[in-house]
Amino acid sequence: MIKTADVVIIGGGISGCAIAYNLCKKGVKKVVIIEKGYISSGATGRCGAGIRQQWGTEMNCKISKLSCEFFETAQEELQYEGDIEFKQGGYLIVSSTMKEHEQFRKNVELQNRLGIQSKLLSLGEAKEIVPFLNTDGLISATFHQKDGHLNPFHATQAFANAAKRLGAEIYTFTEVTGIHVENGKIKGVQTNKGDIATNLVVNAAGGYSQLVGKMAGVDLPVYSERHQILVTEPVEPILDPMVMSFSLNLYCQQVPHGSIIMGRGDEGEPRDLRITSGWHFLEEMAKTITKVLPPLENVRLLRQWAGLYNMSPDRQPIYGSVDEVEGFYLAIGYSGHGFMFGPATGLLMAETILGEETTLPIDMLHINRFKTGELIFEPSVV
Repeated sequence: MIKTADVVIIGGGISGCAIAYNLCKKGVKKVVIIEKGYISSGATGRCGAGIRQQWGTEMNCKISKLSCEFFETAQEELQYEGDIEFKQGGYLIVSSTMKEHEQFRKNVELQNRLGIQSKLLSLGEAKEIVPFLNTDGLISATFHQKDGHLNPFHATQAFANAAKRLGAEIYTFTEVTGIHVENGKIKGVQTNKGDIATNLVVNAAGGYSQLVGKMAGVDLPVYSERHQILVTEPVEPILDPMVMSFSLNLYCQQVPHGSIIMGRGDEGEPRDLRITSGWHFLEEMAKTITKVLPPLENVRLLRQWAGLYNMSPDRQPIYGSVDEVEGFYLAIGYSGHGFMFGPATGLLMAETILGEETTLPIDMLHINRFKTGELIFEPSVV
């Protein structure tokens, strides 16, 4: 293990690897990623890996659009020899209440103004896209063809490989045990395999970001919540887009090898870092999805798993420095959307760290918004 670094990034998910890649690309020489497991072993490798640009806030639309455009050329940009499996089958998002329908009207108007070519559809038009959609109880839908799905392991490994080619060091199965702060400034990181002197640490630790914050003496306004997913046996292609409903609390996507991945949220999920699976989720997921997509009644389940959503008070990411400790930066609090924001996070955080003008204005996503009360609430989340 090296003894000194210009930047130490804690967390080897897509955020950490994308930040490392962008820093190296901009000429930073000694960039280190520390990951307590393997690359993508945390929330990244446990997510549904959907990519959508259909949001209800301008900030999220812009971040996701920037990320999606990168993913369209990521194979070449990152010189990855594998396949990130980017499938742009679109997202079909259905409404089941008049309030939601009216929100969809506002969302599409916003998205179109920002260059996202989403459409508000009738139920008949929605069934043209997914013929076996059960429209009972539904009102309308939106659709955007450029939304889609990636392989989270390959996408993250592509960033990691590119960062290493540019000089980054990546230490897997290495656990951060402490952060050395002296006179309010970052001085180094302690790990179970040795210490690294540095003046700059990036907290990209996902579900464990609050624990990392405490190591630096910073109390972060986030918590981690278990979210579960299940996957079916591979079947012949039957579902091209992701089907999603905010009010019905579901998302469902068929991946390239044929399996169907689906998930939902639950207010009763624990917030103690456990990633075990539960029967309640399995039962509720089956009831919910078979009502909307009835043919899935006949598809056999293979397994289920869980990961951690790192939740912020307004369900928006937290980017940037902190006032309490000089040299301590945050890329946390994605509230379930960290994977799809990955490319933008990498670029915007690298620009922030280097004091450059950011490609998108992200001052409103600084942690200080929770002190001033200037929160930005996203209406379109599962």
